Amino acid sequence: IDEYKPLDATTNPSLILAAAQMPAYQELVDDAVAYGKKLGGSEEEQIKNACDKLFVLFGAEILKRIPGRVSTEVDARLSFDKEGMIQRARRLIDLYKEAGIGKDRILIKLSSTWEGIQAGKVLEAEYGIHCNMTLLFSFAQAVACAEAGVTLISPFVGRILDWYVANGDKKSYEPSEDPGVKSVTKIYNYYKKFGYKTIVMGASFRNTGEIKALTGCDYLTISPKLLAELSKEYVKLTPTLSVKEAQACDLEKLHLDEKAFRWHHNEDQMAVEKLSDGIRKFAADAVKLERMLKERMFSAENGK
Repeated sequence: IDEYKPLDATTNPSLILAAAQMPAYQELVDDAVAYGKKLGGSEEEQIKNACDKLFVLFGAEILKRIPGRVSTEVDARLSFDKEGMIQRARRLIDLYKEAGIGKDRILIKLSSTWEGIQAGKVLEAEYGIHCNMTLLFSFAQAVACAEAGVTLISPFVGRILDWYVANGDKKSYEPSEDPGVKSVTKIYNYYKKFGYKTIVMGASFRNTGEIKALTGCDYLTISPKLLAELSKEYVKLTPTLSVKEAQACDLEKLHLDEKAFRWHHNEDQMAVEKLSDGIRKFAADAVKLERMLKERMFSAENGK
């Protein structure tokens, strides 16, 4: 972040788990553990509070280095629990407030399940909490997010490519033919054609070709490795996405209630598999993080 000076930054459970194991961040882990213990309650409650605090501590550190917003993710195990997601999101915002950080600098990341999208709708409309809808793979998910009026979506590019490479005969794609690039392009065009204010932030890239093929997109979230590769290139990029072209495209407006959403999403095998796989992986990393915190918090007491 210090090197590339981005506007915003995103975190997820897997990134937090990796960072929490690095020697440089042990002070943050210790602070989170102390916070969990101080609040008391059952062992499970203490671990949950320490976990939330750790996410916020990492977010607060990032915010010292960027002018924009940081994205903090709600536990993926709540992906099918609308009320649970709303509660957890409000809790994270409260923790940021305790740290002196206003909700205008936070995006709460929610899985783009039907329940997650409806939680986002409530958080935006009733609490003024900005949401970043993640694990977005299908056009149906994007349409439902637009109708819910969320601040930002993170349609995935690289994970879509991964699925097509793993499940089809074709093993490499030109950037313009990349199925992930085509997915985000369609979503961008739809949003701009019908005047939705939701920001389209392409995410999960496998190579710089995908990034360059989405030049002109509202936002892109890019890993340090690919930022390093891009910084070595000195080529003039012309936008491939534009509002003008989007308004001329022939997409038709859709309205999706829950039944229609579930049907349209289910028709996309890739999206169904990648959404469930993404939730499982984030959930597994949340469990690993909790285990790590549990050992820190309770193993000494138990004489281990």
